[in-house]
Amino acid sequence: MSDLPQLSLAAIQAAMPPAGLFGGGAWKWSPQPFLLEKKLWKELEGLGHVLAEFQKASDVIYRRSAKGKGPAWIAGMLDKGKPQWLIDAGRRGDRANDMPRVIRPDLLLTEKGFSLTEIDSVPGGIGVTAWLSAQYEKAGFSVIGGGQGMLDGFSKVLPAGGAVALADESADYLPEMKWLVEQLGGNREVIRAELLDAQETRPLYRFFELFDWKNIPALPAYATLTDSINAPLKAHLEEKLWLALFHFPGMKALWQKELRAAHIERLAALIPLGWVLRNVELPPEAALPGLGVHSWQEVMEFSQKDRRLVLKISGFDESAWGSRGVFIGHDLPAPEWKKKIQQALADETHNWMMQSFSEAKIIEHPVYQEDGSITIKPGRVRLCPYYFTDETGHTKLQGCLATIVPIDKKKIHGMSDGILTVVAPET
Repeated sequence: MSDLPQLSLAAIQAAMPPAGLFGGGAWKWSPQPFLLEKKLWKELEGLGHVLAEFQKASDVIYRRSAKGKGPAWIAGMLDKGKPQWLIDAGRRGDRANDMPRVIRPDLLLTEKGFSLTEIDSVPGGIGVTAWLSAQYEKAGFSVIGGGQGMLDGFSKVLPAGGAVALADESADYLPEMKWLVEQLGGNREVIRAELLDAQETRPLYRFFELFDWKNIPALPAYATLTDSINAPLKAHLEEKLWLALFHFPGMKALWQKELRAAHIERLAALIPLGWVLRNVELPPEAALPGLGVHSWQEVMEFSQKDRRLVLKISGFDESAWGSRGVFIGHDLPAPEWKKKIQQALADETHNWMMQSFSEAKIIEHPVYQEDGSITIKPGRVRLCPYYFTDETGHTKLQGCLATIVPIDKKKIHGMSDGILTVVAPET
């Protein structure tokens, strides 16, 4: 650490906007970014295009299913629990080419490289990452995306100005989004999504989850009129389920039709093996792929050693973001594990999925203590690269947030004892 520049705690505190950036959140600070080896940095740079192509392929597969030109169960599963107006909005033919302009995967850093646990098309942290990137660059670091990268990226989402519609449910992100649009200027502002006018004609960036639609009265009518909303109203794309469907044996030919072989190979190395929880009876000769058992009842009876699995709600629910709807198999008592699977199988409104547990490797990173001293702490890291797609369809990495949590935490997310920093390539 002595050979590197340092971002002082005093500089961090002095640069903090008067209104703050974090809502109710609080994190620990570090004198330096998380340093990523060059091989992984190069991998991050090219990943945005692969993920954009994956989302396009997912959308095409869903649309064909909805039109009866593909397996009907795909659209049936992805439409589960959603209102008809939203299903219709997601299927609009004139919006078929609309895709999320911001892509943020959650990547755990493991001993083998990256493990992709989620893709977020309406991510928080844009403003925080922009602010942190600027502070570390001022301190002398060459951070991923540069000090201006996040601002440049988001400016292309609303290139001619417009509004960020932010819901009360996402109020913790209000300070950072206000700061973000203030930095950009150019006739951009943050508005309450709940007060959205169905006749709104400005370009709109949707910063609310679609499950929250009942609190936004004008949204169903707005969806029939608008051609200028981003992220698009495609609830089917916001299901985590796609990460399990990627591994479905019965969908192999569909993915091969829509994706290049190199992209399939890349995704297969990134996405943990996953399953969709469905209360169906398999024929006696069948088994759940990769689990080696015939039924979910047998999975319920797994020993703690065999429960290195993650159960999570797929989407369209308030518990589907953050870590609230995520359950780590080997972290639960056996009766609780069984109960959670039973509840998932009985859920008629939401999709549930399971993934192999990815063990994030232990790293060491400097952190400021309350008295301003610096100590080296072990931790596990989640990387959140932000990719922005411009109007020409080019997807580019513009910044990367790192969350480093204590080694006893199995879920890696924003928490008061976690370190929040950005990422810089090793020199």
